[in-house]
Amino acid sequence: MGELFTPTHLIVIAVVVLVLFGGKKLPELGKGLGEGLRGFKDGMKGVTDEVNKPVESQAAPKSGETVTK
Repeated sequence: MGELFTPTHLIVIAVVVLVLFGGKKLPELGKGLGEGLRGFKDGMKGVTDEVNKPVESQAAPKSGETVTK
């Protein structure tokens, strides 16, 4: 079936994007895409930090303490 994106495909896509949006709009689109990816990355970091944070109520008892159930 072949590769999905060969260099020729990428060049055609770049030309089509350039024709559709023009040279003046491309930096704005790139900036918006970069900010969106940065926000997504920061959000994912917050989620992984929250998941990896130890739960205080399930902390191991201090030495010398007895656990009763």
